[in-house]
Amino acid sequence: MEKRHQLSGVNLFFLWFGAAVSVAEILAGGFLADLGLVRGLWAIVLGHAVGVALLVLAGLIGFNEKLPAIMSTRISFGRQGSYLISAINILQLIGWTAIMIVEGGVAMNAIANALWQFNHPAAMMVAIGVLIGLWVFWDVEGFRYINTIAAVFLLALTGVMSGVLLARPDIAAETASKSPGLFGMGFELAIIMPLSWVPLISDYTSLATSRRAAVAGPLIGYFIGSCWMYAIGLVGAIYTGTADPSGVMLAANLGLAALAILVLSTVTTTFLDVFSAGVSLLNIFPGLSRRWVAVLFTVLGTGLALVFPIDRYTDFLYILGSVFSPLVAVLLCDYFILKRDNRERRADLAATVSLLAGIGFYYIVKPFPIPVGPTLTTIAFTAVCHVSLRTVFRRA
Repeated sequence: MEKRHQLSGVNLFFLWFGAAVSVAEILAGGFLADLGLVRGLWAIVLGHAVGVALLVLAGLIGFNEKLPAIMSTRISFGRQGSYLISAINILQLIGWTAIMIVEGGVAMNAIANALWQFNHPAAMMVAIGVLIGLWVFWDVEGFRYINTIAAVFLLALTGVMSGVLLARPDIAAETASKSPGLFGMGFELAIIMPLSWVPLISDYTSLATSRRAAVAGPLIGYFIGSCWMYAIGLVGAIYTGTADPSGVMLAANLGLAALAILVLSTVTTTFLDVFSAGVSLLNIFPGLSRRWVAVLFTVLGTGLALVFPIDRYTDFLYILGSVFSPLVAVLLCDYFILKRDNRERRADLAATVSLLAGIGFYYIVKPFPIPVGPTLTTIAFTAVCHVSLRTVFRRA
């Protein structure tokens, strides 16, 4: 990633579309089934509209300053303050790597079992881990081409899956029978997913060929791809009664096409996780080899996948919301509103206090049925808190 200006708007579109096409996003969409079809779709679109807008603003910082995502957090937290953000990001990325591998492996195993009576989920997980490790060695020059090809293939396969699933005559009756759940919960699960990419996006927008490419590529690619995956998960869960992506694909009778979707989507998405985990570690230890660090995180994620309790997936999403909602509020306020730059400082007290206050506030409001969910509420609270702290500290 040493060279600059390597990713065009088309490259970034397919990169972020490919990142969105994943079993994790289908699974998250399936959890919205209690909202029913119409309210579920509204929650998906509105949650993603807000989440992706914040994601793109974070990516714009990386483009403007030509900084990877974690390096850009030094603008608010200072040089050594960013080390804490790096550590948090590494932990969440290893968690995402494990979730992607375990979900992809379990779903692939279910389909392989239905097709050939092959029932070895651990072997499937290890195979995915090996493929991700090999993908790391393509680096940017090979990655941008092979990822575009893979994403085009995924686009076609996803279109087929959507058409087969939505063409079933009993979908309308099934969706009508659902009792509506809490809209705030659906909005929350929709906004969390794009925000979880905030610590990664500038790793790629910093290499964009133009500002338009840095904005339009992720904005259109991720919004379309993620909303689409959530919608597939929502409709599939309403029809099949389960959020399990393999159940959705088996219901659509996709067979080998389902396996191709699972393999490609899991590898292309998880590559971004292990790559950016490596970038985060290099923020602390710049002398390490990024490529071998990414391989190490692939191994760690694969090992964790073999023991990860996937039933705690939603708990993991809520943890991400508690951390990255105040983080994005602090960063965007400092850069776009307060014009603050702490890159030459070791740490910054106001940013750290605002982050911790936001995390605490998230867990205070989380139990309440807020119409827009705790994440957006926490972002608003943290922004007000941070601007107030900056004003007090400046006067002092």
